[in-house]
Amino acid sequence: MGKNNFLKQNKNSLLGGLAATIFTGLGAFLLGDISGYEAKSLISTSLTGMNMLCNTIVLASATILALLLTLLGISSGTESQIKKVHYRQVLTIAKIDTILFVGALVLFQFFNIPITESDNLPTQWFAYIYWATLFFSSVLSGFMVTVILLLYNTVTNIINIVGLGEEHYLVDREDDLKDNES
Repeated sequence: MGKNNFLKQNKNSLLGGLAATIFTGLGAFLLGDISGYEAKSLISTSLTGMNMLCNTIVLASATILALLLTLLGISSGTESQIKKVHYRQVLTIAKIDTILFVGALVLFQFFNIPITESDNLPTQWFAYIYWATLFFSSVLSGFMVTVILLLYNTVTNIINIVGLGEEHYLVDREDDLKDNES
């Protein structure tokens, strides 16, 4: 599956993730320019919520990785011959989800450093730290939405193939199999 094919097939999922990133980041940018002291106060106030966000994303992404194994079991156990494109989609979800897991874990660890208690940091740095944390938390939120939408599409495809027995572009038909053998 080429890059253009991936973008075309997953356009809605990617747009949903981008919209979530923009929407969550927009709220932060509406605050406008803030001083280092204000940023230090805002960081202190938002630490609990940021930790909860990261914790939730770490938990969700680990669960999604485990559920992908179940999805693979269902996919390989079906009577229909599912095309390799399906397995590439699952692999893509696993890759993005792993990036999400690692990113949320790193950000979670960053939030556990007592930055606001430090007297050694210049005050203006707090504004940069504040904007960076808001940016990265918005990106993580967008990634989470993308992973969920990609997973939704994949599960919907499996339900249509296995549960409903519908004709689907992911199923190798006998005609396709004969063409591949010759």
